[in-house]
Amino acid sequence: MTEVLSQDEIDQLLTAINAGDSEPEDFKTATDTRKIKIYDFKRPDKFSKEQIRTVQIMHETFARLTTTSLSASLRSMIHVHVASVDQLTYEEFIRSIPTPTTLAIINMDPLKGNAILEIDPAVTFSIIDRLFGGKGEGAKVQHELTDIETSVMEGIIIRILGNMREAWTTVIDLRPRLGQIDTNPQFAQIVPPTEMVVLVTLETKVGEVEGMMNFCIPYLTIEPIISKLSAQFWYSSVRRGATTENLNVLKDKLATVDVNVVAEIGKINVPVRDVLALQPGDVVRLYNTRVGDPYSLNIGNKKKFLCRPGILGKKMAVQIIKKIAELEQDEFEELASEGEEIK
Repeated sequence: MTEVLSQDEIDQLLTAINAGDSEPEDFKTATDTRKIKIYDFKRPDKFSKEQIRTVQIMHETFARLTTTSLSASLRSMIHVHVASVDQLTYEEFIRSIPTPTTLAIINMDPLKGNAILEIDPAVTFSIIDRLFGGKGEGAKVQHELTDIETSVMEGIIIRILGNMREAWTTVIDLRPRLGQIDTNPQFAQIVPPTEMVVLVTLETKVGEVEGMMNFCIPYLTIEPIISKLSAQFWYSSVRRGATTENLNVLKDKLATVDVNVVAEIGKINVPVRDVLALQPGDVVRLYNTRVGDPYSLNIGNKKKFLCRPGILGKKMAVQIIKKIAELEQDEFEELASEGEEIK
């Protein structure tokens, strides 16, 4: 920007020239040292380098999870890693993929809009061949997926989306869902051709077959969380270890975990020969246990509740009467020795 001189500065310069202290040649035009960056309005950069790096870190985790899950599903050596993360227009992405191919339209709930997971035909048919009992060889002639092959790939893609949800946990509680599978890229117009997208390219190797998986996310879809794609937010989330989203995910997963619940009447040490000699009708006397004493209800290996035996319908059951954690140790011992009923 050209510097504007004040009237006082102009007067001082004229005075110096008239007095002979300075020559006009001494005043040289300042060289403009500014760096000029070419900006293409048809292909604007929507993502900063820091945001691109964060997306790469997220999908490196996704690649590791996918490597493990696909190896277990296909019972074969699978290797997936991030090759590159770029930003380009949606039209450039569509032109760069083969026809036919496997295009999965992904609903990115709670984010608006869709994303695309594209799997190279060589990788697709290698996976299908492996699941059908083959050695994992790719098809020699590329063709559109049959109904059975499409159904098989749906199961694989759903498994991959589970890995994606886990990889995005630090940023958002993403719940990706498979919409539909297409084979012609021209039919998958999820955003305008000039819209910018971030493209995550994953090199995939199934046995001896190599190919690419591309995950295309439009800027319009990822825009609501763009501020979270920063190194500061990412590392602070990692240090905190437990965000609200993480806790909700952990609660959902823990809610489906099975645990052993055992009502323990009592204990006794019995030699093996006595156990082998037991017959129906024999009475086994337990240590420090009387009729009417409350039972200990164990969760895993820990005593958590006191309970009473009973019947619910036609099944044996127990009624929880109090938490052991709420009792003093002396009170618990007294209850165990005297058989007092707790109300």
